[in-house]
Amino acid sequence: MATPDLRARARAIFDRAVAAADPALALRNELTARPLPVPSDGGRCFVIATGKAAPAMLTEALRHVRGAYTALAVTHHENLTEVPGATVLRAGHPVPDAAGLAAGQRVMELLRQAREGDRVIALISGGGSALLPAPLAGISLEDKAELNRLLLGAGLEITQMNLLRQQVSQVKGGGMLRLAAPAPVTAYILSDVIGDDLRAVASGPTVAPIGTREDARAVAMEAGIWARLPGSIRARLEENPASALEPPAPENILIGSNRLSLEAALGEAARGGEAAIASDALTGDVGEAADRIVKAAKGQGPCALLFGGETTVRLNGSGLGGRNQELALRIALRAEELGENWLFLSGGTDGRDGPTPAAGGFADAGTLARIRAGGLDPATLLADNDSHRALAAAGDLLETGATGTNVADIQVFLRG
Repeated sequence: MATPDLRARARAIFDRAVAAADPALALRNELTARPLPVPSDGGRCFVIATGKAAPAMLTEALRHVRGAYTALAVTHHENLTEVPGATVLRAGHPVPDAAGLAAGQRVMELLRQAREGDRVIALISGGGSALLPAPLAGISLEDKAELNRLLLGAGLEITQMNLLRQQVSQVKGGGMLRLAAPAPVTAYILSDVIGDDLRAVASGPTVAPIGTREDARAVAMEAGIWARLPGSIRARLEENPASALEPPAPENILIGSNRLSLEAALGEAARGGEAAIASDALTGDVGEAADRIVKAAKGQGPCALLFGGETTVRLNGSGLGGRNQELALRIALRAEELGENWLFLSGGTDGRDGPTPAAGGFADAGTLARIRAGGLDPATLLADNDSHRALAAAGDLLETGATGTNVADIQVFLRG
């Protein structure tokens, strides 16, 4: 079993990664180097923030705005931060809800008010896809929520999911640009997407779409969810695309990412001995990710190995969990291959893993014994996607509370 010192060290490394993704600090550094653009004479500034880091980003941005402005943030229900001088709306995540639908309407109303001479400042962070549903005419909120549920359970990567989401939204895939035209848009983006494809962060409201309706159909069919999509969404994806006027080109500025947090975590890890970033692209199926971690860790002496990414889970059961908890449970099931005196941590930098209050989980050589001591079978729970129950029984949940940021996931493997 790992020592308490290993657990404390892993948590300190993870916390350093989260701190490096502080959205206010990242935005402050950018705006100190390059001040916010200002409207033309007599123009107004519309500052719209969406995502899990929206309140923190908006609070910082308003310190830099000059002149008249209107400010609005849309974030998740658990983020209770208020922003002086602005309206903060809260919505459902990861499945869209009625509050999100109302927030989407509010954002569109503001964007439509923008005129030539005004300036739109968009502050975008992960989670914006679900938080800001704005379905096209004929597509209901229930249809959008069902689409989200199917996407989350299909084992798709975020770019594939957001390709479909963009095709049925008025805001995603450059929708903010079209709604704000002719006012120019400057976006500051905190990326939760590995590789930092800005088209995929919050489904790219200020970026060109990821692909076409034909591309979206192909993804849905390959994932085996086409026949289960709501009829209104299938009809939309089967329509011939209408030509659209090109909106004004935006200015999209990346201010934070998983890689930057991983590098900060490496600095913390190196204080305790040998440390390395084993992978900054731990993506794809969670089972395959577990294989990669075990392969990297086997045979290592005392060390810290860091991973960054965002895995996917195919839901086959009815249990409760998330990709980080499932990854921790899968590593625990490989304990015999890893020997003694090791610890693994997998956590979401936003502080929430799937529809649970945990950020992720720990695993060590004693995790399986602790689960079984509670009368539970780890393999059975994994087959039911019930990693949350398994890790709770072992006392191995990683709980941080909402962090107010989101740059995907960080994994830490330590050998004492």
